[in-house]
Amino acid sequence: MTDSSVPKGPWATPPKAAPAPPEPTGMQIDFVGKRGALFWLALKTGFFTILTLGIYRFWMKTRLRRWYWSAMRPGGDPLEYVGDPIEKLLGFFIAVVILTFYIGIVNLLLMFVSFSVFSAASVGYIASFAGVVPLWFYARYRARRYVLGRTRWRGVRFGLERGAWGYAARALMYWAITILTLGLLWPRMTFALEKYRTDRTFFGSARLTQGGRWPMLYRATLPFVVSLLLLATAVLWMVWLDPVFAEGTPEPQDVAKTVDRMFETGRISSDLTAPARLFLIPIGLAGLLFGAIYYRWMAKRIMAQHKTARGIRFASALSGVRVSFIYVLGNFIAYLFLVIGILTLVFLALVTVGFDAVMADDLGLLGGYAGLPRWLSFGLLGLLYLGVFLLWGVLHNTFVTFPLMRHMARTTSLPQAEGLRLISQRERDAFAEAEGFAEALDLGAAI
Repeated sequence: MTDSSVPKGPWATPPKAAPAPPEPTGMQIDFVGKRGALFWLALKTGFFTILTLGIYRFWMKTRLRRWYWSAMRPGGDPLEYVGDPIEKLLGFFIAVVILTFYIGIVNLLLMFVSFSVFSAASVGYIASFAGVVPLWFYARYRARRYVLGRTRWRGVRFGLERGAWGYAARALMYWAITILTLGLLWPRMTFALEKYRTDRTFFGSARLTQGGRWPMLYRATLPFVVSLLLLATAVLWMVWLDPVFAEGTPEPQDVAKTVDRMFETGRISSDLTAPARLFLIPIGLAGLLFGAIYYRWMAKRIMAQHKTARGIRFASALSGVRVSFIYVLGNFIAYLFLVIGILTLVFLALVTVGFDAVMADDLGLLGGYAGLPRWLSFGLLGLLYLGVFLLWGVLHNTFVTFPLMRHMARTTSLPQAEGLRLISQRERDAFAEAEGFAEALDLGAAI
């Protein structure tokens, strides 16, 4: 017997489907660039920069940025860099004209006042340096504003509000506070300046906000503080509690002579007490270097965890130890090549001007170089000089900048990203001098 109350046939009610799982709201960032491709791009653009006596530098930086930006892909979509090398070149010329006026006129007045009032040039030099410091901070903010204004993602522009002079004034104030407190308020300066920049940063119509409080950065200072305490303890132990030098605290020149004698003879001086303790000083200095690198990048990680926008939240899993390893190994490779290249240049220059040329030729170190005409030798030296710095820049890009940007991209994510669909486009920022001040003050070398 069947139940007639249950409808059958075409009028039957279909069973309810299970609810679909909610779509994830987070977003990962990938990095797809290859080290080999970057090496050849940096080598080629660097070569063109040398051929054009530095003019191609603006095109080189633009091409490298486009490569890096396109390699970073939030949610699978690449960033775009749309900067124009022509506006960089024109901005550099504008900045050089302004800085030439400052250096030529303002410094002349400062030196005149220094000699007239204080009868010495030192006050003028100090005042001149102090006058350049605000321009340095101003240039950094302007360079950041330009880069953000020429960066897009999914067709939407980034941007940074005006405020370069306000940033320079705050930087001067916080640096003065940090120096007066012997570095104890360094985290306050780091947080305050980053908050000033972040709170003026936009992605389309969305304004970013830097949350959190500055004391949270103190935990990033732990390796530096520990290394500083260890170094201070070691110095106190070797100088006052149990001196290494039996005759008491020596003069700096005496210490230098003792170290030179140890390297020359290969033996430790007999008038030293437990000289093995001297190795604590380079270990402590290395710890300070690691602590400084660790603090800089862990502070970025901590502050990234507190960056938000409407419906958007950032997260970072950046490793301070990994970044320190990249810095140490990458810079060791780049600077080892630079040192070897410079020593080779010095040796060949001495041979070119006639020192030890006969002995070097007898030893077979030069091949036919010593017999070349003088003008050709100087020409080869010039090419070698440019080639050394070209390859140094290529190696620095390949072994420092590349792994750093790859690590930063892959360790950054957006756990909350549903606010992206509410964002609208913003107007394009116009720049008269682009990154000109940063280039003129040698702040624009980095990507």
